[in-house]
Amino acid sequence: MYAVILAGGAGTRLWPLSTEEKPKQFHALVSDKTMLQEAFERASFLPARNIYVATNEKYIHFVKEQLPEIPEENILIEPALRDTATCIGFAAAIINKRDPESVMAVIYADHMVKDKDEFASKLKTAEAVALRDHTLNIVEVEAREPNTNFGYVEIGPEIEKIDGNSIKSFKKFTEKPDLATAKKYIESGKYLWNTGYYVWRTSDILEKYKKHLPDTYARLIKMQSSPETIAAEYPQCQKISIDYAIMEKLSPDEVRILPATLGWSDIGTWETLFKELHNSAPNIEKGEIQSVDSEGNLIYNYVKNQKINLLGIKDCAIVNTGKDILICPLKESQDVKKLQK
Repeated sequence: MYAVILAGGAGTRLWPLSTEEKPKQFHALVSDKTMLQEAFERASFLPARNIYVATNEKYIHFVKEQLPEIPEENILIEPALRDTATCIGFAAAIINKRDPESVMAVIYADHMVKDKDEFASKLKTAEAVALRDHTLNIVEVEAREPNTNFGYVEIGPEIEKIDGNSIKSFKKFTEKPDLATAKKYIESGKYLWNTGYYVWRTSDILEKYKKHLPDTYARLIKMQSSPETIAAEYPQCQKISIDYAIMEKLSPDEVRILPATLGWSDIGTWETLFKELHNSAPNIEKGEIQSVDSEGNLIYNYVKNQKINLLGIKDCAIVNTGKDILICPLKESQDVKKLQK
């Protein structure tokens, strides 16, 4: 199996730390390691030569600096931002050329996964199913709340168990439903959040591109056979997510679902990060901080020899990068884009 870590996004909801110049995946948010390094570590049940990173040109130096174990030829450079359908298809085409019998797993540099052992177990089981049945397999997690930022998948009855891992039948995808629909999904208990952790034979997914995204498929094959065409062909591919382009068009017999827990979160806001890291301590703190009669705060201070002092502050995000300082209620942190001008 090969793993492709997607690391090209410019997530700015974690401003002022995460910026287009250096997005969140290249920062240490949940531990002393960067999120990219955390993703690499989760995939470390594979040899480094089987791990790829897809990113864009302005982030290559971060990838090389943070993951020196990755062979340079395994850094896949996106010449343009064309969303996940093009990025994942490009990775599949490159890996397929190098190994026509390959199975690839798609993982993300900006996700939090607490249970690495379960993560590895689910991917290995998904690989076995992909090799045997030629299905497209997805490791999904419990939908805990009616979140409209996630895609949802409706699951059917269990088909089998492999190594203790349940394999469920698939009914349908819904990408980012409205709040009323999301609430119905949660109440039904029949839906999981779509993590985007796909595991499939590269040859099988390329066949789906041929059927459902033929123009992009033709360009992928050109890039696969003639690498010198990448710069010209890649930007011409349709800009669309793989969920809209491929996954929502699949029939139930083409997909298998592996429910998981993983301790998973898509770290998109400071409030989400606080909720995932919060424990018995009054605050989540990083850097030089003094707090008195203050609780429920996330305080990240990245400036050495400068202390943040809090008195009587509750439920806020306070982030000091040296260039910018953010102070806002945690519940308002999803709106930090309003401050970016």
